[in-house]
Amino acid sequence: MRVTNMFINYAHRGASAYAPENTLSAFYLGLQMRANGIETDVRRSKDGHLVLFHDDTMEKTAGIPGGVKDYTLKELRHILIYGQPGFVPDHIVTLEEFLYLFGYRDLTFAVEIKERGVEEDTLNLIRKYKIADKCIFTSFDYPSLVRLRELDKEIRLGYLFKKLTAENLQAAADIRCFQVCPHVDALDREAVERLHRMGYSVRAWGIQDEEAMKRCLDAGVDGGMTINFPDKLTAALERPAEAVGLNG
Repeated sequence: MRVTNMFINYAHRGASAYAPENTLSAFYLGLQMRANGIETDVRRSKDGHLVLFHDDTMEKTAGIPGGVKDYTLKELRHILIYGQPGFVPDHIVTLEEFLYLFGYRDLTFAVEIKERGVEEDTLNLIRKYKIADKCIFTSFDYPSLVRLRELDKEIRLGYLFKKLTAENLQAAADIRCFQVCPHVDALDREAVERLHRMGYSVRAWGIQDEEAMKRCLDAGVDGGMTINFPDKLTAALERPAEAVGLNG
């Protein structure tokens, strides 16, 4: 069943337009910008620890070869993650550290599974911190979502995909997804209304600028959006409803 009135301003990997993505700097900055949600990504280190990191490789953010799977946690502790010029680089965070620091807060969490095999350990850690009811587990990788549904019949799943196709929507229905998460370019008001009639919460991703952000709001997306600049979304949401397309 679709839950209403839960539009979430998800700081995407934290406030990643400004601070090094998926680091404490970015997460705290997102809160300062009054995001009411955080989106982050889970991978496994060489020695089995769950860490928050998006890309397959570390070249873009750390300037080194390989991915987090090629380094132990001890080695990862010495690697700096870089963001925009002017921001101090920061370190990789484990999922457990993140949950300890942010799990008790009044936030919604979009936890994206980036590789197969981390589903059970991710779910167990979130259960440990008793915040499964504040999480939506997402992935582009459908088998990871299937595995999560096998592990727990009640958690909220969100299927990430680029295009709205009958196949994607059927796949989401087959595992009782709470939310569908298409690319913003696939969404307009008609598409969102159709998805709502099907019972889904709708969250958009791929918002690269304020024009795309406004299109998303105008379309009537209810489940929020993952956004690198949560300060700008906060400002837009504080304008009169008719100015940001929230009147229906």
